[in-house]
Amino acid sequence: MTEAAAGGAAYRIRVAVDPADREACFGIRKDVFVAEQRVPEDIEYDSHDETAVHVLAVRDDGLPLGTGRLLYGADAAGSTGGAPGVGSLGRLAVTKAARGLGVGAALVRAIEDAARERGLTAVDLHAQTHAMGFYQKLGYEPYGPEFQDAGIAHRSMRRGL
Repeated sequence: MTEAAAGGAAYRIRVAVDPADREACFGIRKDVFVAEQRVPEDIEYDSHDETAVHVLAVRDDGLPLGTGRLLYGADAAGSTGGAPGVGSLGRLAVTKAARGLGVGAALVRAIEDAARERGLTAVDLHAQTHAMGFYQKLGYEPYGPEFQDAGIAHRSMRRGL
């Protein structure tokens, strides 16, 4: 578990372990991806949600601030090109009220910690092109061509752990 402060309010990042945590993760994703970015709901949620490691940032008063997930093993194979020891960071979403406060970076680091705990040596992600600078500041390097996912331009990125 990670503890930090956002906008003067303390928050924690933890692995989502119970149904309420997972519902909070899915609610954030619905607000950010489905409502804001107009990603069709039927492609936002997938079979990987059942086995992924979900992380959740929650303010001390219980307000959910952000989420992300880690795929690894067979679940990550499609996202990482089947590279052994590589996990896939995805579905990173931060609520409007918490953006710019460091929550996203803290979530990325928590997902990387979860990857290390599982013996992974690198993490891949598919960054929306407008967010590449954010990931580059965290040590991710782009590779491969730009591609479309849900009608949004993306680029693959990787960081060794």
